[in-house]
Amino acid sequence: MAAPIETKVKASTTVTFLVGLAVAVLNDVQADASLLGSLPAWLQAPVLALVPAGLAFLAGWKAKHTPRDVADPLAKGV
Repeated sequence: MAAPIETKVKASTTVTFLVGLAVAVLNDVQADASLLGSLPAWLQAPVLALVPAGLAFLAGWKAKHTPRDVADPLAKGV
């Protein structure tokens, strides 16, 4: 039997998806992709990459670990 997916992984993946989707929707609503228009062009790409990644890290950090059965060899890191 495969080990369950960790809650931390689910939380990080969900947050990354939702933040990326929100940025895309907000950019589309602006109609001219100027959501970050006040930032220099060279800084926009790193910001768009780092914001979802940073929020995914925080979601994973805050989420609880998924408990595993002690008899499960995957729980022991084997």
